Amino acid sequence: MRASLFALVLTAGAVISTAALADCTDPPRPGVNWQRCRNDSRNFAKANLSGATIRDAKFERADLTGADLSNADGRRAKFVNVKAANASFENARLTETDFTSAHLQGVSFRGARLDRARFYRADLRGADFTDAKLDGVDFLEADLSGATWVDGVTVCSEGSISQCN
Repeated sequence: MRASLFALVLTAGAVISTAALADCTDPPRPGVNWQRCRNDSRNFAKANLSGATIRDAKFERADLTGADLSNADGRRAKFVNVKAANASFENARLTETDFTSAHLQGVSFRGARLDRARFYRADLRGADFTDAKLDGVDFLEADLSGATWVDGVTVCSEGSISQCN
């Protein structure tokens, strides 16, 4: 009896842990689990990745133009040199995410958690940061021209580099 119970617990544990694992070959879809997956140089233009789990994932040089990543969990993800013009990261959790040299013109970060995110040399012209959390964000050499700031009213002036003027 004890051996049967032990086998049942092991089997149940294996099923639960397997279900929680990311399958990096899954196609893009809402709620996909791509945690720790490498998606470098792939084309996700206009993909619906709302609610996706992309923690610690890499999207370096990927095309996310017009993609929907709203409500995604992207903590510590790497979007280095990504093309994501007009994408939506609304209400996404992007703590410690790296957007170095990313092309993010017109992106919506409305309500996103961007604490300690890095936007070094990113193109954020026309981005929307309304209600975003920006504690400790690095905007060094980022172009914020025309971006809407966290208050939803202030629009950064032309030539706003590293900070919203």
